[in-house]
Amino acid sequence: MGENTEKTRYSDAELQEFKTIILDKIAIAKEELGALTRTLSNSNANGTDDTAGTYKTLEDGSATLEKEQTNQLAARQKKFIDNLEAALVRIENKTYGVCRETGKLIQKERLKAVPHTTLSIEAKNKQY
Repeated sequence: MGENTEKTRYSDAELQEFKTIILDKIAIAKEELGALTRTLSNSNANGTDDTAGTYKTLEDGSATLEKEQTNQLAARQKKFIDNLEAALVRIENKTYGVCRETGKLIQKERLKAVPHTTLSIEAKNKQY
């Protein structure tokens, strides 16, 4: 049959395989987000009973910086989860793995590494 025609979409079996990868990544990302959120709520709790003035100010400064970084990580993690969940929707619609620029299939290796991508390497390289 027409085996040499270029595939335009992944098979249901392949989509299932990607779905498993994505669900695993979502589970891990949600765990990490939970840990970050716990860190943030714990850092609010710990003490103002420290009386050593100078050290307190230095500690506050580094605690604020740490909190800022944790907030950024948490935001990045949330965005990552949103992107992965959007990829699940594309799997359901059977549009997953199709480059939004070229309309060609994104390489399996790329999707395994970056399962929420919507661009092929070819399209990504054109952006720069």
